[in-house]
Order: sequence, then C-alpha cells, then structure tokens
Amino acid sequence: MSHRLFACLFCLMLILPIAAYSQEASGDYRIGAKDVLEIRVLEIPELNIERRVADSGTIDLPLLGQLSIAGKTALEARAQLEELLRAKYVNRANVSVVVKEFASRPVSVVGAVTRPGFLNVSGKWSLLQAISAAGGLDAAAGKKIYVLRRGETGLSDVLEIRREDLLQSSSTMWNIPIFPSDIINIPARSTVKVFCLGEVRQPGALEFDSDDRITLLSVIAKAGGLTDRASSGVLIKRRGPDGKDVETKVNYKAVIAGRLPDPVLRADDIVIIQESFF
Repeated sequence: MSHRLFACLFCLMLILPIAAYSQEASGDYRIGAKDVLEIRVLEIPELNIERRVADSGTIDLPLLGQLSIAGKTALEARAQLEELLRAKYVNRANVSVVVKEFASRPVSVVGAVTRPGFLNVSGKWSLLQAISAAGGLDAAAGKKIYVLRRGETGLSDVLEIRREDLLQSSSTMWNIPIFPSDIINIPARSTVKVFCLGEVRQPGALEFDSDDRITLLSVIAKAGGLTDRASSGVLIKRRGPDGKDVETKVNYKAVIAGRLPDPVLRADDIVIIQESFF
C-alpha cells in the first residue's frame, strides 16, 4: 500500500468516527465551564440569548435565574429548559441549545507557529483556520503537521499531513475538520547527521533535514557514490536504547536490484561501506 493511499485511509478513519460536527456539538459533547451557549425559545423571545457558562458550571437566564448546566449535553440542557418552561410559563416549549464556543476543551496548536497556545473553537473549524488563528506557520516550520485526537476510549489517533498537501494541493481532503481538545503539532525543522565511512568518494558526516526520509541509497548518493574498491557488503551501526551499538549487515547489490528494501536510517547512524578484496 502506498504512503499516500495509507494516509488517505487514515484520514478517513480519523474523521468518520465524528461524522458531523453538529453531532459532536449537540450530541455527545458535555458542556463545561467557559463554553458559550446559544439558546433559542420560540415562544419566549426574551430567552433568545447567548450565555457563557460560569466557572461554577451555571448560567444565568432571564425568567429562570441560575441553572446548573455543566456536564450535560446540549440535548440534555434543552430537555431541562423545556421542562422548566412548561412548568412555569408555557404549555409547550420549543427550545434549541447550541454550543457556540468550546472554551472548556480548547484546541492546542504547538510547535512552529507564530502564536502557539490554546484556541477556543467557535463553530466549524478546519485545520487551515486553526493554523491561521495561531498566526500561521513560522519560518522554521517543517514539512509535516500532526493532529492528535483523543477518542472516547481514551486512546489517541494521530494523523500525519504533509504541509505541501495542505497548502498546495488542489484537493481539500487534507484540510480536515478540527474538534474540541484536538492537538495540532507542527514540528520545527532541524538538521540530523548520518556518518558514511569506508569506500565512498566523500566519506564523513552527512547532514539531512529532519523531515527527509533518509535511506541507505540516499546516504551513499550524498557521499558521492561508491569507489571502485567497494564491495556489496554494507554495515550499519546504530546506538540501541541500552547504549550499545547494534550492527546490521546489508547487501548493497540486492538493495539496488530491488530484492531487498532500501533500509531507513536514523540520526547518528554509521554506514560503513566495506572494501572488496577481489
């Protein structure tokens, strides 16, 4: 499966569990302190208002006074208001409650943006809108954007989006909806080093962008290619979690021929091209 096809499928997996923003707003979402509610009552115009939930979890409404609202869904809040209105003022109450601002579960934008921090989502937001609200990407922004979303099970999904796809692609599928509590992370670019030694034309430390996909073939190419004395044997040394070096032997000719995958390398890996004795 190609990387882009996998990303497309994963994008759908991330979005589909919350198929419509209105369902999140009026269904499962639990109202919290500092959220802004839009209340409409067809029979009583005085109650067509917007109110911010107090830190105590209450709202102050005309005619009804203070009501405890935190912890309820919009549907539960609507049922509560309808019951109170029918008991005191009208025989039938047509009430709507919409969460206009999700201040109790802000969106976090971190990393290489002009103004990292929390954003209070109001209405339907997209990834581009959230990044713009954080001042846009700064000059150090890398090539990848990550969106972390916590599900009801407590597990988090992570979607990786290439900046080029979001900003330059004609498709809008990468400009995904953003929901309360999402974390948007734009890592800054950095330089990583891989060491290529032995039978290459320019041995030494090679610098790569942290966003680059670094492989054995790309390292050898950047080192100027193999010398005439190079064998097909390649040794890759990597420092393990225990501090000890782990060595992996690779057949370079098999990689070139497509019989073996091109090994992906990490920062500070050491690639040693061995000498042929024949």
